[in-house]
Order: sequence, then structure tokens, then C-alpha cells
Amino acid sequence: MASKEKPAAIGRPDIVIPVRAGERNNGLRYTLRSIAAHVPHRRVWLAGYKPAWVTGVGHIPTRQTATKYENSRGNWKAAFDHPEVANDVVIFNDDFFVMRPVRHPLPVLHRGPMRDVYARFEQRVRPGRYMLGMRQTMDLLSDLGIRHPLCYEVHAPMAFTRQRYLEVWEIAGRIKYPHSRTLYGNICKLGGEQVRDPKIMTRSRNFPRGATFLSTLPDSFAYGEVGRFIRASFSRPCRYERNARRR
Repeated sequence: MASKEKPAAIGRPDIVIPVRAGERNNGLRYTLRSIAAHVPHRRVWLAGYKPAWVTGVGHIPTRQTATKYENSRGNWKAAFDHPEVANDVVIFNDDFFVMRPVRHPLPVLHRGPMRDVYARFEQRVRPGRYMLGMRQTMDLLSDLGIRHPLCYEVHAPMAFTRQRYLEVWEIAGRIKYPHSRTLYGNICKLGGEQVRDPKIMTRSRNFPRGATFLSTLPDSFAYGEVGRFIRASFSRPCRYERNARRR
């Protein structure tokens, strides 16, 4: 059965979702449904592209002409610079799903010591921008005197304040591929709870159905058991869909 929506309330955070170009984005559709159902918020903003079927949100258009990584960072910065965005912001991706009601403020989540995460990733992730960025981020934090940083690159929503993020943005400019969540979490000394990352990468039935947060890959969302579970959980259109119909 689909969850019922909760109305937004004044004084709650704004939600920002960086969005790639393209009308067909079912991940975004179900992200919005999960937000409408389960996340206290004031307003939703899309930074980047706004599909025509989305309604009732703020839109911060940006140029989407660089790499995926650079586009995403640009979307973040545009949102935090926007004068109408609230001081308290929760950043989503368009494949983050909140499966149960949460309260404001959201829990702070991390993946444990950054060096441990890096060592695990070295064994199974091909060298590229992500791994280079992790290494650069660790080195920058070490230069700042943070010797044992935590990894905040969790596929779940994360809360920020605009002014603090813009301060961290200036620091992040010292490296080419900063991990923004990790820099913010460590520089701001957020602490938090260590969790297993909620990203489900396979079509398997083996995933935590009682989890508060889930995230997917395009394949696991479209064809996997986790995708079917998410779509069944939010089968009714929400207030952020224009001419909404059941999908």
C-alpha cells in the first residue's frame, strides 16, 4: 500500500536534488514520492534540469555541458548560492528513496574511517575520478590537521547549512575532485552513526526491506527486486507530478 503524504511545514529545511538532463527519469519520480510521503520539508528544489512532468518545485537551471562530476558540483553550488533557498538544506540524489518517516534533523551517517573505505575500494573499484578524488580529499583533510577522517559518501540524504557549505566549497577548490560530503562532515565535525551504504547494486531479492534509506543503480531500479519494492511502496502519484497518473 502506498504511503500517505505529509504537508510541508514552515521552518523545515529545503530539499535540493541535482538532476541530469532528460525527461525520462523514473528514479526522480519515486524520489519525489518518497520525499512527499516521509520527509519533513519546506520546499523542493531541482538544480540542473527540470522535467516537464515535475510541478510544485523550485528550479535552479544550470549549464549541463561539462562532465557528470562537474555538472553535479555546479548544481550544488548554484543551489547554495540561490537567495531563495533556505539556510538549512538537505541534499538528495535522484536515486535516494526514504522508505519510512524521518524527523528533522536527519541522522548523520558515515561509512567509517576513510582510510578503511579507501582500502576496500582499491580492491574492487577501477582507478578513476572517484578514487583519485577520495585520495585527494584524504590528503587535503590531513593538511587541515584532520588525521583520522570519516567517509560521509553515503547514498542517503545529508543535511547542510548554506553558509558552512560555502566555506567548505572554498576549501574544496584546492583539489580537482573533492568529495563534498566528506569534506563537509569532517571540517564541521559532524560525527554521526556508521552504517552500511544503502546502495543496492544487484537484482537480488537480498536487500534490507526494513531499511529507512535505499538507493539503486539504473539496472537494479528498473529490473531488480529492490526496484519493484520501491515502486510498490510509492504506487500513488504525489503533489510534485503534473497530470499525475499511476505508474
